Amino acid sequence: MKIPLLVIAGPTGVGKTASAVALAHRVPLEVVSADSRQVYRRMDVATGKPTAEERAAVAHHLVDVVDPDDRYHAERFARDARGIITAIRERGKLPVVVGGTGFYIRALLRGLDPAPPADPSFRRELDLLAAREGRRALHERLSREAPALARRLHPNDYVRVMRALELTRAGRSPGARDDLWRRSRDYDVLHVGLTMERAELARRLRVRAAEMVEAGLLDEVRALLASGYDPTLPAMQGIGYRQFVAVAQGELTPAEATRLMQRDTVRYAKRQWTWFAREPDVQWLDVVLAGGPEGVATLITERLTERGLIG
Repeated sequence: MKIPLLVIAGPTGVGKTASAVALAHRVPLEVVSADSRQVYRRMDVATGKPTAEERAAVAHHLVDVVDPDDRYHAERFARDARGIITAIRERGKLPVVVGGTGFYIRALLRGLDPAPPADPSFRRELDLLAAREGRRALHERLSREAPALARRLHPNDYVRVMRALELTRAGRSPGARDDLWRRSRDYDVLHVGLTMERAELARRLRVRAAEMVEAGLLDEVRALLASGYDPTLPAMQGIGYRQFVAVAQGELTPAEATRLMQRDTVRYAKRQWTWFAREPDVQWLDVVLAGGPEGVATLITERLTERGLIG
């Protein structure tokens, strides 16, 4: 029998964790974080990790599991998450995947094409190019090497552009088989997407970014650099961190970095919406119209019951 699984996805800042915590008051569950930044230890201020109170309310897995110089990726996430999900179910609880990294969620539910042979030197070359010239430089390189494929990918779709470059280098044809609509073989999934009016979310994201800066983002970045973490590491290229690395290096003022952080966060949320809009079987809930996290939790409980995923 397939394992019952709830997925709560959506753009950053929409209220996914708060909704999962509210749901935990109604349903015995544990959370598996699907967030490519929350896995990193010592990177707390700008990653939106669950608070101490939220972690006390419900167990959260795959938060603070690797150091900033460790490479964490979708295949590793899927492998880790599968073992945790099985253990949660054996404890008699509902596993709930919560996060906004759509590639991680897709890898868990439907798997990935076999990866090309590992080539760490090539990945470092791409990381350095992105750090030096911006992520769009990767898309420009792909346009030169595989123009037809580049036209199918948005320049800001960093993960897929990076993967396409790796596959192209390995002589593979990215997208040769499309597993997008294949259903999970292992899980009986209720996939909920949280949303809200875009202007309102953009306002909230700008406020949240400013609050992260006030909470000591620059101090955290300086501590990471002082500990020897290279600013070109993928972990250090996350939103907020790359802007305040530039502040620490005297290239930006805090005000300029904050503005760029706000802009990039809003743009990232838009890309997340685009990603999840392509995913099959997502049931969308407007957080504001539902009445906030408590209302979302009530609606999700009803849908879980209707599907027979909880008693």
